[in-house]
Amino acid sequence: MFDAQQIKRLIEQGLACEYVEIAGDDGVHFTGIVVSEAFAGRPRVRQHQAVYATLGSRMGNEIHALQLQTFTPAQWAEFCRNLDQ
Repeated sequence: MFDAQQIKRLIEQGLACEYVEIAGDDGVHFTGIVVSEAFAGRPRVRQHQAVYATLGSRMGNEIHALQLQTFTPAQWAEFCRNLDQ
């Protein structure tokens, strides 16, 4: 079983990220936000695949599910501005 902090560390080690937040308390189902400049110009599915790649074979095995929201830094800034309004 994994905890959210372990997943966060794996993502940060495998992908240059400006921000990573992972939540989940049952050890197998998680949600997350990942902000990376590496997502620029990539379709959402490729962004998610880049994150899943940092988890390797753990994804689908030890980690049953990871529901992601991915953003470039500019998209994240806009998202946060909209929350403040």
